[in-house]
Amino acid sequence: MVRNVIFGCEGQSLTADEKAFFSDTNPWGFILFRRNCETAEQTRILCTELRTLLGRNVPILIDHEGGRVSRLSPHIVPKRVAMGEIGELAEKAGLDKAEEAARIAGEILGRDSRLVGCNVNCAPMIDVRQPGAHDIVGDRAFSEDPEIVAKLGRALADGLFAGGCLPIAKHIPGHGRAMCDSHLDLPRVCEAGEGLDSTDFAPFRALNDIPLGMTAHIVYEAVDPDQPATLSSKVIDDIIRGQIGFDGLLMTDDLSMKALTGSFTERAEGSLKAGCDLVLHCNGDMAEMVAVAIGCGPLSAEAARRSEKALSQLREPSAIDMAKLEERFASLMEPSTLS
Repeated sequence: MVRNVIFGCEGQSLTADEKAFFSDTNPWGFILFRRNCETAEQTRILCTELRTLLGRNVPILIDHEGGRVSRLSPHIVPKRVAMGEIGELAEKAGLDKAEEAARIAGEILGRDSRLVGCNVNCAPMIDVRQPGAHDIVGDRAFSEDPEIVAKLGRALADGLFAGGCLPIAKHIPGHGRAMCDSHLDLPRVCEAGEGLDSTDFAPFRALNDIPLGMTAHIVYEAVDPDQPATLSSKVIDDIIRGQIGFDGLLMTDDLSMKALTGSFTERAEGSLKAGCDLVLHCNGDMAEMVAVAIGCGPLSAEAARRSEKALSQLREPSAIDMAKLEERFASLMEPSTLS
């Protein structure tokens, strides 16, 4: 029985307690962070250990967006550009050139992830950056223009597929207006529904066929003034599944973020009851994971269908000259292009 949860682990190899716990709970997938990734070889061994333990090609996620969000240190792969730089390319050199750069960036990020054994990347981030909002989004977002965000998000996702990774559209239905960091506090957005639909929701609607999505821990007062999207059946049913039309496998953002309150069991139960297919817990804390597991269970029939559809889209990356790929990307992004 595969459970509707994704867990992190504590270190660079599994402890005896983790082996027993993961074997017993059989999570849908795992997520790795910098603490788990010392070298490429060590990380590949960890991924193999996780898959061998569960006896299947379990999805293993990594946050490898480029820019300031990458769980792979520079001695594993070179530092990759922030998506905001590709958005600048669209504005200064044209959307066609930026789309090519985004597709190549996605393929590079996907191949980086596969190098260490991961097959799901927590990108593209298709939040629409808003002036004056908290910089938790900032240059992680492509642009303030929803059309540019949608076009470049699609290109990045196509590149991730080519690089052998499933993409995750985040943070649905939009994090760009947050005035505080949801890792530390609960953002509230008071924009009217029409403004949200034409701006924040638009890229997610354009990419509603992406196989995986991650919720935003944000209250949208025009939709549900009481609960953040992750815990709101109204946001999930009416907006994410309805207005946006997303029918992919929907996971929460990290349950340990301080935007959420209540016990970890309550957070897991509330997210799943609201309509999330999977819950995500990242920090590897065993006591918290045990509490999360209590609130979880087997995949629902709909979640199992969405999972099967998503995982069927995984493919091996083709043989390629990585140096030439990186050279082409650098030529697109060279300073003279942005002058």
